[in-house]
Amino acid sequence: MEYPLGTRSPELVTTSAGIPLGDITLAALRDGRVVPLELRTTPRTLQLQAAVAREAGRVSLAVNLERAAELAAVPDDLVLDVYTALRPHRSSGAELDAWADRLESEYGAKLTASFVRDARVAYAERGFLRTEERAAV
Repeated sequence: MEYPLGTRSPELVTTSAGIPLGDITLAALRDGRVVPLELRTTPRTLQLQAAVAREAGRVSLAVNLERAAELAAVPDDLVLDVYTALRPHRSSGAELDAWADRLESEYGAKLTASFVRDARVAYAERGFLRTEERAAV
């Protein structure tokens, strides 16, 4: 496989409903054969992109794409809530642990849960966790 998949291996790229990339056209969208939700990338496509990145020696990019593949199955509002929780001084350590547990148990997002747990440790070391004094402000 080579990057970009959509150009070099379009047969591997489909929507969540299995519509091939070549069938995603403006006309298909106008005619209702493709709905806007189908324009989102799929976990499978993100995993394929991660494999391409890993083969090219871009391990950090591959890991980010693997986390993105997990998050593709998580509701948008929850992703935004987790993003907000990860901002410095927004969450206590227990709250970040709860987010990690939820991501892992409800969505199977093990890599993302590990990322949140790692952030908790880093935030504790750097004084970025919310404390009770900050919560009252």
